[in-house]
Amino acid sequence: MNSLAQRIHAALPQTQCTRCGFPDCAAYANAIADAAAPINQCPPGGAEGIARLAAITGQEVQPLSPEHGNEGPRKMVFIDESWCIGCTLCLKVCPTDAIFGSNKKMHTVLEAYCTGCELCLPVCPVDCIETEPVDRKMTGWAAWPQALADQAAQRYAQRSTRLARQALLAAPPVAGADAASDPVQTGESTAQEEQQRRRSVIEAALARAREKGSR
Repeated sequence: MNSLAQRIHAALPQTQCTRCGFPDCAAYANAIADAAAPINQCPPGGAEGIARLAAITGQEVQPLSPEHGNEGPRKMVFIDESWCIGCTLCLKVCPTDAIFGSNKKMHTVLEAYCTGCELCLPVCPVDCIETEPVDRKMTGWAAWPQALADQAAQRYAQRSTRLARQALLAAPPVAGADAASDPVQTGESTAQEEQQRRRSVIEAALARAREKGSR
């Protein structure tokens, strides 16, 4: 991420809602920096968010793209515990690990960490997740202060690191090219190399997460 993309990323609300058409806020920031996307595709940031991005990029302020949604009050999600079947699908899509629960056990929302992204709504098979405006009179950055954006960015980075680590640990080991020459020695060497490779990748992922969290 270049310096312009970093400044743009820091000006986004970090809800990771994907309403901009990109998989996360960082991807949208990179697209804006590369002139591959306009600055008016972030409904959670609203009009003030567009003004922020205009100041950073030198572009003109423009209306929020209706194709990507409307500015509105920030919402909080709640789970109807009497209907929850513990499928864990909502846990898998929550960008900030704001939903707590386990397989076939009732889930609950950690309200302090919910960004109102609503990504959990379409995956729930029993429609037991509901939304409620936090404050109907406040929208955009007025409803989502910088402290919450910073917290969301940190939790998203931590989640991304955790998922990367889990994927690496679950990946099958890579077989050595001369495994047939000495199965015992080569097997030990290959295991050590694979362990070192995983450690290097995890360390790199942690470094990226720390870098994201510090912005």
